[in-house]
Amino acid sequence: MQFPWQQESWNWIINWIWLLLLLVYMFYGQRLQVSIWVRQIKRALQKLEYMVRKGKEITIKAFRDVGNSDANIVSRINDFLEFFMIEPVDRDPSGIMYKLEHLVNVRDERFEHIVAELAPNVSRDQAANLENVLEAIIALNFIYRIVRHFLILGEKTKSYILILQLQMQLPEIMKYANAYFDALKAFVDGKPIGDGAGVLSVTRLLREHGVVGKEQYEEIVKDTVIAQTKIDDRTVIAVRARGPGGTVGKPGEAIRKLFEERKLKIDRIIMIDAGIKLEGEKTGGIMEGVGAAIGGIGIDKYKIEEVATKYKVPLDAIIIKESIEEAVSPMRREIAEATRKVVERIKRIINERTKPGDVILVAGIGNTIGIGY
Repeated sequence: MQFPWQQESWNWIINWIWLLLLLVYMFYGQRLQVSIWVRQIKRALQKLEYMVRKGKEITIKAFRDVGNSDANIVSRINDFLEFFMIEPVDRDPSGIMYKLEHLVNVRDERFEHIVAELAPNVSRDQAANLENVLEAIIALNFIYRIVRHFLILGEKTKSYILILQLQMQLPEIMKYANAYFDALKAFVDGKPIGDGAGVLSVTRLLREHGVVGKEQYEEIVKDTVIAQTKIDDRTVIAVRARGPGGTVGKPGEAIRKLFEERKLKIDRIIMIDAGIKLEGEKTGGIMEGVGAAIGGIGIDKYKIEEVATKYKVPLDAIIIKESIEEAVSPMRREIAEATRKVVERIKRIINERTKPGDVILVAGIGNTIGIGY
């Protein structure tokens, strides 16, 4: 049996407990929340640190397996991990693309130089794969350094805004980090990756129409090849990066050269590339539109748009949907199957939008690692 005064006593105690909790939350709630965020970030940072450490081991082993045992591989790779490129000034935009192209070429030469130094006896394709390995570990190390920087800065300045922003972006950051870590293993093994979907599509198209060997391709600019065939009384010129080493080539410069130096009269350009899908969309879905379907920092896209505009050539774009993780990890079955559908889409565009006797340029954009001829 409980007396009324006992019930009132319990209510009074409960009210005081709630009041105490409210006061604690008012004065210390933000600190408690920040401490939870910090713990989450530190756990992610530990995972990133493991990825970088493991990634360095994978990179060093890849060079040791094919490289010069006399070279100081560990020291040189550690020195190269923080390699960077400073983009040109953009306050005077005139000519900025050519400045950027120059810097990118110099950057590429640096990667080629260190690979030649550490692995002088590898083939051209193996060297290209090792360059990709270096790019992946540099990107992974950069993500780790940035997360560590903002965590330390947030704790040092006691800025909950910095900590909050970092915690909110953590899922996206870890998505990119996991993608680059998976890419490392794919580059070392020389496996095709999702980003090669455009190249594979064009290669399938050429194989269907008699272009089945390396000797039928011509290297028109560095790391970029062309091949020619006939489809339904139309001349089709295909552009893609050379393979099976991991390279994206210079498709913009190749297309510019076909127009400007070889003076070809091209009636239509069809470009195929991998594209980042939206959440909820199916991997391997196909989209069709217009424009230069090519990623990167814009050099190749600029050159393609320039010649297409100058000569008034229509630009068709076909995109194969995939996530960022799928783009840099071994190619999934859905993406490989989508390339077969893209071939049919290309042939339909050729039949419906061109006429017999026309010259069509088909450009397969992407990384050619693991994709031969």
